[in-house]
Amino acid sequence: MQDSTDTPLPDFIDGTINLASASLGATAVFATDDFFAPLSRMLNDGDAIFVPDKYDDNGKWMDGWESRRKRTPGHDWAIIKLARPGTIAGFDIDTAHFTGNNAPAASIEAVQMDEGEVPDENSDWQEILSTKILSPDSHHFHPIDEDEMGEKVWTHLRLHIYPDGGVARLRVYGQSHFDWSKVKDNQQIDLAFLFHGAKPLNWSDSHYGSPEKLLTPGRGVDMGDGWETARRRGPGYDWVIIKLGHAGTISDIIIDTAHFKGNYPETGEVLGAYLPDLDARLSLGEIDKSEDWEVILPQQKLKMDHIHKYSSKKLTSKEPVTHIRFNIRPDGGVSRLRINGKIFRG
Repeated sequence: MQDSTDTPLPDFIDGTINLASASLGATAVFATDDFFAPLSRMLNDGDAIFVPDKYDDNGKWMDGWESRRKRTPGHDWAIIKLARPGTIAGFDIDTAHFTGNNAPAASIEAVQMDEGEVPDENSDWQEILSTKILSPDSHHFHPIDEDEMGEKVWTHLRLHIYPDGGVARLRVYGQSHFDWSKVKDNQQIDLAFLFHGAKPLNWSDSHYGSPEKLLTPGRGVDMGDGWETARRRGPGYDWVIIKLGHAGTISDIIIDTAHFKGNYPETGEVLGAYLPDLDARLSLGEIDKSEDWEVILPQQKLKMDHIHKYSSKKLTSKEPVTHIRFNIRPDGGVSRLRINGKIFRG
């Protein structure tokens, strides 16, 4: 998922997360040159901005990674560590606001390293995106070859730019890798954690914040770090349907309204269904049917800026589920949703 943009989004983005997201844990490791703008800015989550009159000691301030004009042979490159090891579906190399100073071309290599290891130029890099021409101030969406690379797990990327210049954002769309075979049958685990493979499939509204944020690590840092809908002026209520990372039986639920004070929902409710073959977005008919899924947590009155914990005594169903529907009435914002339970192997 990514921030709103006027550029149509390609199909490969659907159901993915940005593995190069700084807020999810991606980090800048090394750049041959970042004289004008540090590599770390390229991993920021929000759309790049342009401040006309902002300068620093080295020149014009730019929101991204920018190397100086190269006066020697060769080209610039940088290494980033992904937020989590994962499979990659494709990229967006975004040159927003870089006009006469954008990188003219780029390619991407990837490598898998053991925990704690740091790659260098001599590591076993594999090219996963051949050299692509980059235009000024533009998104550049490129899928990777799924047959060759789609199932491989990577930990680090090396972005080459030819020969120099700027890239505003690098977004790496894919799925984090989690080895469920290592989870014991009686182990309690968050089935709705983003890095365990959970993902939102459909939702009623996301005007102020993506439902993906419900599934991210930690508590929300501010009101922008959560799922928040527009003010509802008509009948109905807001909802999100989430595919869990693994089928499981739910033992407790946490609804966290951190930082939402004058705009938290009046109530929250969780429904569930066992649909092991459903991995894509639901059709309109399937969404209608989800209103009749089995109630797991009946409607609960919510409080502002509060962690609501619901133990097994509050839950009305212990049947295994693969998907949950989180209803909020009538609208508002929720920071995090935790669905804790034991895996069901079917």
